[in-house]
Amino acid sequence: MEEKKGFTVKDKRIFDEQGNPITAEKTENKTAPPGEHKRIIENKESQDSQTAEKAEGKKPPAAPEVNFSSFILSLSTSVLYHFGEVPDPITNKKQRNLGLAKQTIDILGILKDKTAGNLTREEEALLTNLLYDLRMRYVKEVEKGATE
Repeated sequence: MEEKKGFTVKDKRIFDEQGNPITAEKTENKTAPPGEHKRIIENKESQDSQTAEKAEGKKPPAAPEVNFSSFILSLSTSVLYHFGEVPDPITNKKQRNLGLAKQTIDILGILKDKTAGNLTREEEALLTNLLYDLRMRYVKEVEKGATE
């Protein structure tokens, strides 16, 4: 006759049905002494209220609105970073990389061409002026690099 092979299921979930983390204490089938249940529940409730108070006090700052203008400004900021004007946030050192600066300026130019006729006057003016300023600045940076 065939031998039936069974299997064992181990619950490896890290959260219970309510979304609370499962601790090692919960996974072990220990029973607390009769008077201990009330103390455990009170400790848990006080920990939950303290955690909630901490979470309310430390809200992350609201992110700025993401729209076409903020996207263009973000790309132009990366050009300034590659010009060596803005320090690296981790190392706090300024690094020049004119190749990446040119690539980002070219991307802005492509965006200008591909979005022609679909932008508001303000967006179009922002993009046109940024491109002009960044291109002129790039020429100066290349000349500056040649004389160094």
